[in-house]
Amino acid sequence: MVIKVFVATSSGSIAIRKKQQEVVGFLEANKIDFKELDIAGDEDNRKWMRENVPGEKKPQNGIPLPPQIFNEEQYCGDFDSFFSAKEENIIYSFLGLAPPPGSKVTKSSEEASSLPNGDVAGESESTAQGTEKTEESEGQKEEGEDVGSLPESQEKSEEEGERAAGEAEERREEEAEEEAEAVEAEEEEPGEEGEDS
Repeated sequence: MVIKVFVATSSGSIAIRKKQQEVVGFLEANKIDFKELDIAGDEDNRKWMRENVPGEKKPQNGIPLPPQIFNEEQYCGDFDSFFSAKEENIIYSFLGLAPPPGSKVTKSSEEASSLPNGDVAGESESTAQGTEKTEESEGQKEEGEDVGSLPESQEKSEEEGERAAGEAEERREEEAEEEAEAVEAEEEEPGEEGEDS
């Protein structure tokens, strides 16, 4: 199964280019096999993409914008759907792929595999545990901590980088304030000594 990402390599829209880069970068970083198909330079790709995006997923003007994501012929979604799936840590399900071995997603996906009658295998135990894990994960995310699977470890690194940058900025501001206070104190001291003489 190959993921197909329809992009416009010559898009004039910065927003579209950023969305395309985010999807492609995420797939590359997580070593998910995919094909990048250009709709700007290939009329067949553009036509195929437009015909295969479901009607309810098309914008009001009827022309879906890139990036659009498919698993072979199966429509996965657009950037907003991709982003939501990434945030909810259900990206492999979104893409119609099995999670990689050893990821935390693997166990819950195997436990929650659907049975032909529509029931979910291991539902009674894993649902309660899954709910607790989900609530725990959400609580940790609110505190700035992420639970680590591959996609989230990238997000965690980015958040740690942002947090470190923020802390460094605070330290610089504190040092600047201390330096300013020291300079003020030095300026006052000679004046005080001069007054005493």
